[in-house]
This record gives sequence, structure tokens and C-alpha cells, in this order.
Amino acid sequence: MATRRFKLLLSYRGTHYHGWQQQPVLPTYKGELPPPDCGIPTIQETLASAMGHVLGHPVTVVGSSRTDAGVHAKGQVAHFDTDQSQIPLENLRRAVNHRLPQDILIREISPAADDFDAITAAKSKRYQYFVWNAPDRNPFFSDLCWHRWQAMDVAAMKIAAAHMVGEHDFTSFCRPGHHRETTVRTVYQCQVSSRGPQLVIGIEGNGFLWNMVRIMAGTLVEVGLEKYLPEDIPRMLAARDRTVGGSTAPPQGLWLQWIKM
Repeated sequence: MATRRFKLLLSYRGTHYHGWQQQPVLPTYKGELPPPDCGIPTIQETLASAMGHVLGHPVTVVGSSRTDAGVHAKGQVAHFDTDQSQIPLENLRRAVNHRLPQDILIREISPAADDFDAITAAKSKRYQYFVWNAPDRNPFFSDLCWHRWQAMDVAAMKIAAAHMVGEHDFTSFCRPGHHRETTVRTVYQCQVSSRGPQLVIGIEGNGFLWNMVRIMAGTLVEVGLEKYLPEDIPRMLAARDRTVGGSTAPPQGLWLQWIKM
């Protein structure tokens, strides 16, 4: 039968995975060794293995966003090809979910054009960074947020966030070694909201550099802690120097919320 392409919508809790991207077992790896011919635990590796068992052939899953180790997703988008297109898609979804661990879920499988590419088709992405801002940490979801016990100036964070909106060179807000041709990105929204101890930083853009959202979030938190002033943000952007930007927030508070195609 002819090979066809399909689109996936995924949710996952990234706590126990080394990010999205498949990775080989290197000599420096200290975790439990995976089965022969398998890489270390990643979302892509786990998903491809489960789909391959159900479909009866090796599967390559291409994800729109390469989330880092410990990062979560509510709406990751991916695509894959198979010649087993006679299987009803809802049956396929349920069968693969049955083989997946509890922290990965296929929310939807839908037909896609043969030239659909989950990477290049993305028009914008939105991430949320979740901070638990209270004297005591929350023991029930410590792997899903960043605990900051100090009081924060949320009003100052909102002003600082507004400076990040627009087209800028984000060199000061990305990890060196990204190997991208340009560090210019457009941020459509950068919002800070709080409700009780829950503080959320929402960032939507046309694309993001390595650790860019985590560095933006870390910098905004430092504005809230009065390490920086809101008016320092334009200076950081103009410097195009990573040593000028703020700290990198830890991965567990970061969520890929959705991707628009």
C-alpha cells in the first residue's frame, strides 16, 4: 500500500526524559542502560518505539519543537509516515497510547499532506513558564514548576515583559552553540500573570533559540526580585551578548502550550 503522512498532537510530562530528540547511549550516560539498538529515554525514542510495535515497521517521528530534558508539553505537534493507512485513526491512537507510558499521550492523529513538515509548517509557538511563588514549596508538583520563595514585584515583571515583544536579536537570551543562521526572532506576546502563589509567564513567538524561553523567564524573575530593572531589558537586547542577559530558569517549569500551523 502507498505510504501516507499523518499529523500527531501530543502531550507529555518531560520529567523522566532527556528531552524530545533521540540520543545515542554515550560513555558519559549514567542512567539505566536501554535495550540494544535503543537510545537513552527521550520522548521521540519512546513514541517511535510504541508506534513501530503497533504498525509493524520502523517509524520516524518528526517533532515541531525539540523540548529540552525535563520540559513538558501540552500541545506538541509531530508527523510520521506509514503504509498501514487502512487502520482507523482512532483505533491506532488508542493502540499506541496503550503501549506508551502514562506520562506521554497522543491526543489526536489526523491525515496530513504528503509535503507537510511539522518543523517548517509552524507559524508560531507559545510556551508557558510556571513559577510557584510562596514561602513553602508545593510537594505535589515540584517537577512541574520553579519554586521561588521570595516576594516578587509582578508589576515590574509585566513592564519588563513588554520590552521583549517585537522583532529583536535575542543573542543575549540564548545559549551559545545554537548553530542557527540568525538570532533574530519575533515575539508576539510576553505576558506575566499571577493568581495566589501561581505565577505564569506566557511567551508566543515565530520561533525560539536554544534556552531562549528559559533565559527570558529567568531574567523576568530576576526583575521581580529587583536584581534588574524593567528598563534594563532594552539594554540587554541591544548588547547581543549572553553574559549581559539574566539567568537560565530550570527546565521543570517550562511547558510547550501550543503550536499554530
